[in-house]
Amino acid sequence: MSTISTPVDATTTPAWSALKAHHDELVSSGFSLKEAFASDPERVGRLSFDMDDLHFDLSKNLVDEKTLSLLCDLGRAVGLEERRDAMFAGEHINTTEDRAVLHTALRRPAEDAGSLVVDGQDCVADVREVLDRMYAFAERVRSGEWKGVTGKRIEHVMSIGIGGSDLGPVMVYEALKPYADAGIDCRYVSNIDPNDMAEKVKGLDPETTLVIIVSKTFTTLETLTNAREAKTWLLETLRAQGAIDGSAEQDAEAIRKHFVAVSTALDLVADFGIDPENAFGFWNWVGGRYSVDSAVGLSLIVAFGPERFECFLKGFHDLDRYFAETPLEQNVVALLGLLNVWYVNFWGAESHAVLPYNQYLHRFPAYLQQLTMESNGKSVRWDGSPVTSATGEIFWGEPGTNGQHAFYQLIHQGTRMIPADFIAFVNTPNPAKDGEQDVHELFLGNFLAQTKALAFGKTADEVRAEGTAEWMVPARCFDGNRPTTSIFGVDLTPHALGELIALYEHITFVEGTVWGLDSYDQWGVELGKQLAKQITPAFHDDAALAEQDASTQALIAYYRAHRK
Repeated sequence: MSTISTPVDATTTPAWSALKAHHDELVSSGFSLKEAFASDPERVGRLSFDMDDLHFDLSKNLVDEKTLSLLCDLGRAVGLEERRDAMFAGEHINTTEDRAVLHTALRRPAEDAGSLVVDGQDCVADVREVLDRMYAFAERVRSGEWKGVTGKRIEHVMSIGIGGSDLGPVMVYEALKPYADAGIDCRYVSNIDPNDMAEKVKGLDPETTLVIIVSKTFTTLETLTNAREAKTWLLETLRAQGAIDGSAEQDAEAIRKHFVAVSTALDLVADFGIDPENAFGFWNWVGGRYSVDSAVGLSLIVAFGPERFECFLKGFHDLDRYFAETPLEQNVVALLGLLNVWYVNFWGAESHAVLPYNQYLHRFPAYLQQLTMESNGKSVRWDGSPVTSATGEIFWGEPGTNGQHAFYQLIHQGTRMIPADFIAFVNTPNPAKDGEQDVHELFLGNFLAQTKALAFGKTADEVRAEGTAEWMVPARCFDGNRPTTSIFGVDLTPHALGELIALYEHITFVEGTVWGLDSYDQWGVELGKQLAKQITPAFHDDAALAEQDASTQALIAYYRAHRK
């Protein structure tokens, strides 16, 4: 075990005290975004940043010139830059597992081979070797060279995984659908609920379906259960169609032609019937929620092709370099992470909305839920000591105008402060008109209007001027001062999406560093999994049932009484 450093207690630093005093001053002086904009014509320019495909407007946040400077002081006080550099260098900053944290190595270009050797491993060379194998495999599938057991080309991919082995690929597949050009449809199975598998195989022809099993250890309960279900479905359907005769030889051939794996457990892969040559691995320095740009993204390479996946990786890498090389005061990635700390620890915010004004990003908030909450949902610091402040946020959201007609009421007029990120793109791959109205411009008008309304609100006098009855005036007032960040891109391309994902990866890192967390373990998911193994036999075993608590016993009794 490497030596574990003690994290700096941010709450004991002069920077923290200065931020607390600054917050109190802003509140007591009645800080108003409306007044801040009126008094400072340079505010928007000073608080806007550009990073390749993305433009950031931080001007509608509850900050003045002093705030960001104090937040950068806090970042330096906790060693943010040093810890960032340690992560990129491959130091074991995942302390509870004694591992490096090197998802950033997954997207480094081939020419970087030899420049990052960690624990005796040439990380970039190994990553590129696996990528080259995946690219060659994907091209065989896309071109039709790879054929199923009956000689038909692959038209559908079913990827089976859970957690980071599912949320990332699903989100990216949905986000980049306009770039799917091989005529291959992808479906994703994650939930152990039999309904998930039942719905995903509807309409699939096993003769033209390729199944990817994504499990690094090839032991994940949910994934392997679903994998066995998929094997049963494929073999039984092929037999029913007369495509195979049910002999052991033909069954084995069908598995070899229709199943591949993302795993490093080659012995277990072979036991399942998959040719180990068709297994693609990744490493213990890649956390599941940081793995979409690893072999976990194999289905994406099949759907979009190697060239576009390389553009995706370049987007990640370009943002990585920006985060690693830009001074804190100009580093919008670091500033966004520090702003989240500002709201959680000084304004008492408990949740954070991510609101993409792009339907293709409809799974992005769900993806961020795992990235952020599994990383920073912790009450113990990286040295085992208790945290000294609030940590983590509840991340949530929905796309576009759908959210406006659902939960925006709470954001606009509720009693809770909910900082929100609004994400949109200038161009759409599907332009449309409603008469003379450009529909995308109508959509973007909503994107702009919501942040304006949240920032500046609507006063009682403005409501009265509209002729509103006096008794109804309070209900129609908007306080404003609801903080938002606008992230505006040019096009939702593979490159831009890579940047967007890396942005939130590093925002999560910044927050975790301030709070002293190991953002790369996830012990909180283990206890429930262990208990599930103990409880499952109790559905039929009275001795196992007797070992359970009274509530669990009562619920199993209900199950027994009503199971058909």
